[in-house]
Amino acid sequence: MSGELEMTKLDLKPGTTLKIKGRIADEADGFVINLGHGTDKLGLHFNPRFKESTIVCNTRDGNWGKEHRDSHLCFSPGSETKVTLAFHSDEFKVELPDGYELTFPNRLGYSHLSYLCVKGGLQVSSLKLN
Repeated sequence: MSGELEMTKLDLKPGTTLKIKGRIADEADGFVINLGHGTDKLGLHFNPRFKESTIVCNTRDGNWGKEHRDSHLCFSPGSETKVTLAFHSDEFKVELPDGYELTFPNRLGYSHLSYLCVKGGLQVSSLKLN
């Protein structure tokens, strides 16, 4: 299983774009990218799940919100991948490797993000903030 990348004390403002490149482990069931203010305060939980052939997006404010599921799964174990996450005041836009764009509302109304965590089957090779 791949490691975990965790960053705190970030100061991401609306309009920020985050590009994450990496390799999905051969044995991966999926991976998770979390953005918010900590493990229990997530504006975006992005979770491709290979066994379910779905991408789950959610929020967490002490408790999980209602899951948003998207069946456009273009990730596969053992492949190189790139995910672009754009943070806006009203929503998150996630661009998948094949150009498909998924949007998820900024349900918690965050005006900045200080926490990023990538875990599960994705080994990050590069991270870029714009």
